[in-house]
Amino acid sequence: MRLKKRVSAYTLAFAFISSSGALAQQKAEVLHWWTSAGESAAVRVFADQFTKAGGTWVDNAIAGGVNARAAGVNRIVGGNPPTMTQFNTGKQFDELVSAGLLRDLDAQAKAGKWREIMPKLIVDAVTREGKAYAVPVNIHGQNWMFYNTKVFADAGVEPPKTFPELLQVSDKLKEKGVIPLALGGQPTWERNLFNAVLVGHGGPDLFRKVLGERDQKAAKSPKFKEVVEIYGKMRGLVDQGSPGRNWNDAASLVITGKAAMHFNGDWAKGEFIAAGQTAGKEYGCTIVGETPREIIGGDVFVFPATKDKAQLATQDKLVEVLLDPASQLEFNKKKGSIPVRMDVDISSMDACAQKSHAVVKDPANQVEAQELISTPNFTGAMQDAITQYWNTPNMSADAFIEKVTAAMRDAS
Repeated sequence: MRLKKRVSAYTLAFAFISSSGALAQQKAEVLHWWTSAGESAAVRVFADQFTKAGGTWVDNAIAGGVNARAAGVNRIVGGNPPTMTQFNTGKQFDELVSAGLLRDLDAQAKAGKWREIMPKLIVDAVTREGKAYAVPVNIHGQNWMFYNTKVFADAGVEPPKTFPELLQVSDKLKEKGVIPLALGGQPTWERNLFNAVLVGHGGPDLFRKVLGERDQKAAKSPKFKEVVEIYGKMRGLVDQGSPGRNWNDAASLVITGKAAMHFNGDWAKGEFIAAGQTAGKEYGCTIVGETPREIIGGDVFVFPATKDKAQLATQDKLVEVLLDPASQLEFNKKKGSIPVRMDVDISSMDACAQKSHAVVKDPANQVEAQELISTPNFTGAMQDAITQYWNTPNMSADAFIEKVTAAMRDAS
């Protein structure tokens, strides 16, 4: 079935489903990694919407993005694909596209006017050789700082606006017996924190030169060294229980008032919501940096290529459900992200979502997530270097920078 021949992908899919009953006869197995409380509540929105449309949602949740992606790839390559499977916005599904194993969704993208209603940066990230191969479902800001408002009030300090301020504020928080920084002590979250410092203190140009262009001169610049040194000093802000900790457990320390701050993507907000807390009341959110620049990425779903007409109809309905304005609003309320559709009315969303939407609305404030500008190999090499630096207190900034430039040379 060639989608390019359709006048309206969504309308025709609906008509086909209604007339043939194909959707009701089909189960949609959805493979994803949303297993935390907030994530589970969010994906249930899509599942419920699909069920209301007459489909049967078969949930296949695999903990951990790496594990879930590997399972999805293996099943697609092995000829036993799920109906749709999750990836992050970026380069993670490139090999599947190159192998011709993913369905071309360009007709849906054109019919849905994705380039008119979504940030260009996001649409470009799911486009290969002029065609869309994945459905973006949200925009996640990766460099948000969440904080416990009562902890800050009790310590008599304001949330920091810059990273040097953060180091100063942390001394007063320590005096109150509070953990300044709750960190998920796993490589992904150590890298995520480093990237927050890189864009917040170094700026978006340095971020892109180091992570995207692999510019060795930029990595050896005084500004990058400042970033590395600030990051190194932040080792002293976490507690001894941090190594190996899950990100949602780190967020829980802030929720319960045991820690003051937590850096993560805005998906962490889902944990605060699940705990019954309200943005601007029990917790706050901010982007640390002289000018708020948001590192944006998100989640996408890809659809394995198939010639089965019933399966194609089911996939079409899934696309419709994922991008329906009501689904977008309710899903993102629970997920902690903001709708990928910038035309959705977000006035009913929380204060943090409205802050994020206001920042992202200006393209100048949008900074591509590392996954969008860096190859998986270089991302992995950077993550290894960052983790080694974070967990080796006596490693100097210069030694770390040498590891970074070596990774750049190896990736060239």
